[in-house]
Amino acid sequence: MQTSVYFRSLCRLLVLAMLAGPFSPAFAGMIGTQQAISPASTASHRATVVAALERSDVASQLQSQGIDPALAKARVATMTDAEVASVAGQINALPAGASNTGWLVAVGVAVAIWYFYMR
Repeated sequence: MQTSVYFRSLCRLLVLAMLAGPFSPAFAGMIGTQQAISPASTASHRATVVAALERSDVASQLQSQGIDPALAKARVATMTDAEVASVAGQINALPAGASNTGWLVAVGVAVAIWYFYMR
């Protein structure tokens, strides 16, 4: 069985194509910290806003103003990342539901002053 020169050339060309094909160059670059943590922080911001909308008091306030809570959640899903981050920042900064440790500290200081003054 004798093979032709064309057949051997074709086989060599196919072997070279199979070896060179999967080895494409990889491109890598440096990314910033904000870019690396952005997807995780965006997901946590969305979760914060959705959790606030799921609260019963918030849902009742939305319904009293004629807004469907399910529609509000759907709108949160369509908001941009910057808008969600802004709303989540406002939720975290609001004083509603804050602890009353300031009053406890003030009462404690007043009791301590009274105790040492009367001693």
